[in-house]
Amino acid sequence: MFDVLIHADWSKDPRKRWFARADRTPSGWQADGPWLVGDCAVFLDKAFADSAAGQSVLMGFDFPIGLPRAYGAKTGFRDFRQALQIFGTAEWTRVFDVAEHAHEVSLQRPFYPLKGTKGVRRAELVEGLGLADFSETLRACDVAAGGGSSACSMFWTLGGNQVGKAAIAGWLEVIRPGLASGARLWPFDGALRDLGTNPGVVLAESYPALAYAAIGAPMKASESKRRQADRRSKADVVTAWAALSGVNLSDRLAAQIQHGFGPKPDGEDPFDAVMGLFAMIEIADGRRPEVSYVESEIQDAESSLWEGWILGR
Repeated sequence: MFDVLIHADWSKDPRKRWFARADRTPSGWQADGPWLVGDCAVFLDKAFADSAAGQSVLMGFDFPIGLPRAYGAKTGFRDFRQALQIFGTAEWTRVFDVAEHAHEVSLQRPFYPLKGTKGVRRAELVEGLGLADFSETLRACDVAAGGGSSACSMFWTLGGNQVGKAAIAGWLEVIRPGLASGARLWPFDGALRDLGTNPGVVLAESYPALAYAAIGAPMKASESKRRQADRRSKADVVTAWAALSGVNLSDRLAAQIQHGFGPKPDGEDPFDAVMGLFAMIEIADGRRPEVSYVESEIQDAESSLWEGWILGR
């Protein structure tokens, strides 16, 4: 399943966008990277060149791909794909402009706030969107299983873990142009086992934090991926995983892993790009399922049209 895997750790800031790549060979996967994404058009063109050469390509991105069903139902659109196509036009012209003030929040301008100011409240977002409560700004895959912490709402653009601004950049620079060029969108267009059997590009949502445990290198509560020492402490486990899984690491990638991706805190970005790639290998080789949810969580047909899912979640 799939000939080429590409994983990108995303940000609204192009200087923080890193990716890693693995190519299937007769002797296993050849993994390399990480590199800066650079020009998004060129980045996508290379993937489509691989598909034109007869390869099936899976690209994973660390930003939300989908919309909360409660919000989607209010838009009047058929599904996420139709909404994404129309967003930015006519009455939806400002949908990607993050609202600065509470009175600016609406279905046509759902991202808020532009910046943190005294008195900004999540209730203002809920009210502006006409939703019942803040939980309706989350997708099913954003809600943590087992009582853990849920992901940040894509519409609430405040705080260190906010994802809305990265989502806006990703939708405009990757998803829309990718779909326009013929890419397929997981899981909206089918299961990976079907999408990966023919040449083409498939776009999917990833979450690198899930990857650490997937390859046996979870971060402990006392550790931080922003510390080089903690990233470096995973090197032996990651290298052993690669050897057991038939993954050949390029010299460049092996050195990055051993050195903890550099001394700076932003080494977390290339680290996540690589860890996310390794989790994708686990899924492509069938050692982990593409989804691990309870069936009842997303059986609802309306949810499946709007919300999407996270690889391996």
